[in-house]
Amino acid sequence: MSKVNVNNLLTLLLFLVSNNFAYGVRHASSHTSLVSGLDPHLDHASIGEHPLAKIAIRKAVVALNESASIRVNHLLLGSKGEDTEWLNVDLEYLEPTNDDWVGVFSPPNFNSSDCYQETGNQSEAPNICTSPIKYKFANHSTPDYVHRGRATLSFQIINQRADFSFALFTGGFENPKLVAVSDPVSFANPKAPLYPRLAHGKVWDEMTVTWTSGYNNDEATPLVEWGRKGHTKKLSPAGTLTFTRGSMCGAPARTIGWRDPGFIHTSFLKELWPNTIYEYRMGHLLRNELTVWSKTYSFKSSPYPGEDSLQRVIIFGDMGKAERDGSNEYATYQPGSLITTDQLINDIQNYDIVFHIGGLAYANGFLSQWDQFTAQMEPISSVKPYMIASGNHERDFPNSGSFYDAPDSGGECGVLAQTMYYLPTDNKAKLWYSTDYGMFHFCIADSEHDWREGSEQYSWIEKCLASVDRQKQPWLIFASHRVLGYSSNSWIADEGEFEEPTGRAHLQKLWQKYKVDIAFYGHVHNYERTCPIYQDQCVNSETSHYSGTVNGTIHVVVGGGGSHLSNNTEVNPVWSLYKDRDWGFVKLTAFNHSSLLFEYKKSIDGEVYDNFMISRDYKDVLACVHDGCEATTMAN
Repeated sequence: MSKVNVNNLLTLLLFLVSNNFAYGVRHASSHTSLVSGLDPHLDHASIGEHPLAKIAIRKAVVALNESASIRVNHLLLGSKGEDTEWLNVDLEYLEPTNDDWVGVFSPPNFNSSDCYQETGNQSEAPNICTSPIKYKFANHSTPDYVHRGRATLSFQIINQRADFSFALFTGGFENPKLVAVSDPVSFANPKAPLYPRLAHGKVWDEMTVTWTSGYNNDEATPLVEWGRKGHTKKLSPAGTLTFTRGSMCGAPARTIGWRDPGFIHTSFLKELWPNTIYEYRMGHLLRNELTVWSKTYSFKSSPYPGEDSLQRVIIFGDMGKAERDGSNEYATYQPGSLITTDQLINDIQNYDIVFHIGGLAYANGFLSQWDQFTAQMEPISSVKPYMIASGNHERDFPNSGSFYDAPDSGGECGVLAQTMYYLPTDNKAKLWYSTDYGMFHFCIADSEHDWREGSEQYSWIEKCLASVDRQKQPWLIFASHRVLGYSSNSWIADEGEFEEPTGRAHLQKLWQKYKVDIAFYGHVHNYERTCPIYQDQCVNSETSHYSGTVNGTIHVVVGGGGSHLSNNTEVNPVWSLYKDRDWGFVKLTAFNHSSLLFEYKKSIDGEVYDNFMISRDYKDVLACVHDGCEATTMAN
């Protein structure tokens, strides 16, 4: 008798029988066919390359085998409040192959009533409701599995608001056959408040706390207890958001990639004292008057705008996620993700704020991956403001209103990014915003919406750049996900302009007019720095120290956060001063109003591989340069 959970088995069996379209159905990996011809700058990590998209889950069939079993060493997790635990999974199969694999499913019941059919196309309905949230090959840590028929796998499981089960499949990814299912695994409180994400509010003395839980407002009231370290704490209410499958724009987010996101809560901590340590914890007041609390975290509030003090900023793009237990490592999808994450965690005391400029979870429509990503970044986002930008993998989908008609988001069309993270935008569907940190003023554009002259965003960009008082905030930073400035990346260079088409043609006069110091981009998965440049010409011959008049903007590609790396063209433009095909990030250190240090650090060792200094006074910002000042006459 196969050792499987009977209820799970019967539900799954009835489901597969009642949805008898195992063949002739397009499975997730065929989404690669949508990519061709839509976007010449499609990030080469297409939907078809996502690890979970490689599994033809719609073709899965039940083939329960008397000789197969799969057991878990613990069925109850988080009994002491833990939000993550490691499990050992023991499996046996007397007909083993090297293609056997174990999938982690959550929820574990495969209920046919939960399946979703794309409107008007019967052939789109899936055979199994959802893809696994992660997987490993059976021989992952037991090389002789194919000879012994036995193996033990270790999985790291995070709290994701539902039970888990482990399923053993044979037949590889293309023709998966289910041969055994484990008993369900549960967290003691699957609804617990988890994975806090800090972000600036719309004013300098406001911090927002966003988190995920399983509690809707009709069950519990969300709140944050917070206050200065060592002082009496107070309570602030929180708002609650969520979304439905119908909010998604297409497959796989609406079909096999869908997973209930739970509820997203945001609280606003207001009237903060500058440069002060605050403690906080998230909670849910239940109807029985008991409160469920998270762990306690702390953060340092922002300096007063224009304050002269040591201020340190981290900037990178295109990180993605990875599993510490080695799951989902098909084709090393995001090979440097944990390398960068761990380097930033190790150095957490030496920076103040983080900008992740697009390329966040790379969930590509597999919604379970957003929990995995927020859990991965929790050691950083819980203690530092974590400001994001919108990229192609967050926003783009055909006929969804994105500037690029490409399927990169896997049907998410921006809903996940704009709900999971708070940003100080006027409209969360348009993820452009400004924010201040001491002597820095940041204008964060949304490259997935129209930025061209005459557009709504173009007007906003000019307003953002024009609004800064350079006497108070001398360091003016522009950022977007796609390269609207300069890059010698090979597939961008093929366009002949070393940029996103029409990018700088529309924006360079704004950068010049308002004397932007540095413009940052992701999308290209490497590092590159230009000279101070305007209209394709270097305007300063220095390479490591810049002083005096702001006569051009330095453009930096910093898309090596963790995703697969991009190649540069063999052509070496004169404006390209330093490039590196490796994972890394940039650190900006403002010592005062006149001195800014730029450092590019590799993730692997945290060492500095490129750097420069800017030394500048207020009078230098006021100085006129070509196309940088309004025309004047003697009459003026």
